[in-house]
Amino acid sequence: MERKNYDDYPVQFRGSYLFALMPLLIAAAGSILFFVVLGTFSLVNLAMACFVGLIVGSVFSKDMNEYWKGVVKGMASDICAILILIILVVGIFTQMMARAGVAEGFVWLGSEISMTGGLFVAFVFIACCVISMATGTSLGTVFSGFPIFYPAGVLLGADPIFLAGAILSGAIFGDHLSPISDTTIVSSTTQRFKSSGEGADIPGVVASRFKYAGIAALVAAVLYLIFGGGFGTSGQVAGAEVLAEFSNPSGLIMLVPVVVLLVVAAIKRNIFVAITVGTVVGVAVGLISGALSPADILVVNEGVAEGFLIAGITAKTGIVVYLIGIFGIMGVMRESGLLDRILYKLANSKMARTTKGVEWINSIGVMVTSLFIGSANGPALIIYGPLSDELARPKGIHPYRRANIIDSMVCSLPIVFPFTSLFIFVVLGTITGLIPSFDFLEPLSPFALAAVTFYPIILFVVMAVAIFTGWGMRYETADGGMTADPAEAATSDPSEEVAIPSTSSSKEGKEAKVTEKTEVK
Repeated sequence: MERKNYDDYPVQFRGSYLFALMPLLIAAAGSILFFVVLGTFSLVNLAMACFVGLIVGSVFSKDMNEYWKGVVKGMASDICAILILIILVVGIFTQMMARAGVAEGFVWLGSEISMTGGLFVAFVFIACCVISMATGTSLGTVFSGFPIFYPAGVLLGADPIFLAGAILSGAIFGDHLSPISDTTIVSSTTQRFKSSGEGADIPGVVASRFKYAGIAALVAAVLYLIFGGGFGTSGQVAGAEVLAEFSNPSGLIMLVPVVVLLVVAAIKRNIFVAITVGTVVGVAVGLISGALSPADILVVNEGVAEGFLIAGITAKTGIVVYLIGIFGIMGVMRESGLLDRILYKLANSKMARTTKGVEWINSIGVMVTSLFIGSANGPALIIYGPLSDELARPKGIHPYRRANIIDSMVCSLPIVFPFTSLFIFVVLGTITGLIPSFDFLEPLSPFALAAVTFYPIILFVVMAVAIFTGWGMRYETADGGMTADPAEAATSDPSEEVAIPSTSSSKEGKEAKVTEKTEVK
């Protein structure tokens, strides 16, 4: 956290350095506009808002050449490049799983067991957990899960509000834990090892995260089992007909490549190797079982290429372009000194004197960031992840722990915030779209839905306990290892001096020095 005179930063603004926030504010306004007001959920729209913000922000810079150099520097960062590469490779695997019909396989399983009421709600929660783990996408699970499970579940005696909460909860579980989800990828790669400077390996993060996610999921499943039944079973025949329409047992065989991916990831600790092996095995298993056809892989129809290889790339276009825009904005904030100012204020606050305080700063920071952009958890991690890294790394907190804190918290209460959460509005909009086809369905209250989306709520409680008690706390040693003993942590030099950027022209060339003491408790 070295400090320079503010005037030494290459990007300067007319009037105030706070103009460096303008691109981010415009991007956030675009998020609220598209997600909440207009109800459009494309990340391409958010990417557009980012680039509009960058253009507007450049007008207020003193030197546009330096401004755009800062933008390019942010976009060209190693973290941005690694994230884009992982997301594109993962996109192919997730589309393969979607084409193979994993969701339809669980529908078949549920209909064969003939579950009703609360048992069906608990089953749907577990099924959506597995589907979201396999596909790595929360919104994709919501969009596929509601047309399949929701109308049939209501007819099979499930309470509609609890059933909706179960589907959303299961979708968030995979978003939180899956090694191929955007949030896992971003939270891991942005938290660097102090010893090597490399981002945390995704398999290691997932393995260390399972205890938190597992407890929250288990409690949620029990609650859905107890409270999920509400309407009796008078409509079982109609419910079975709806389920049968989307039932296909062949989809379950595609859990094999998911298991292979997880095993290889655990052994090799390399997401690229795991995805490569998982995709190859998935193609082989899918073709042999009939879950996939050659046309599902790649085919050209009337001059247009189709199949999961193409869809895997195009489906991730929005998040990739958004990534580029956000890292461009971060480049402006860093090259103008704004990011250093924020870090300085946080690092020298009373709360940041202990590791527990730093974890609460990061928890609150990432949740506020998420709420600021419509509870979009992946984009919030892209924005706040580097801040968490630079704030917590000097304390010696292990990258796994840092990644778990910010990912868990961004997948907790912001998800169920009923006023701005894109997830709440997506669910309500999806149900509204089903009503014309299923006249027995009724609109739901966003407040009721928020109250019964158990997984994010319980996850917050679990992580709050983990922070308060120190459960799961691990530190990084000087050689990059892991220890539970704070005395062995590779922390910053307690005598390290940090210079405060000066904004006053009368103090040009001067630096105020303070002593930053690292205290680990």
